[in-house]
Amino acid sequence: MRKCSVSQRTTGFGHRVAHCNKKTKRTFRVNMISKRVWVPELNRFVRVKLSARGLKTLDKNGPAYLLEIGAI
Repeated sequence: MRKCSVSQRTTGFGHRVAHCNKKTKRTFRVNMISKRVWVPELNRFVRVKLSARGLKTLDKNGPAYLLEIGAI
């Protein structure tokens, strides 16, 4: 499943719009990254699936943030 553990972002839906204003369905997929993160509180590595935005959030708040939000 393409869902970020931190930001909870999933696939979005919309339209591809041609020059003649004809609309066809399309999906906006999340930029997913599988990452091993060291969590000092657990004293081990944890593998999480993150979006690029979620990875930036994790860098800002630290690995303990995963425990706060209940991602692990």
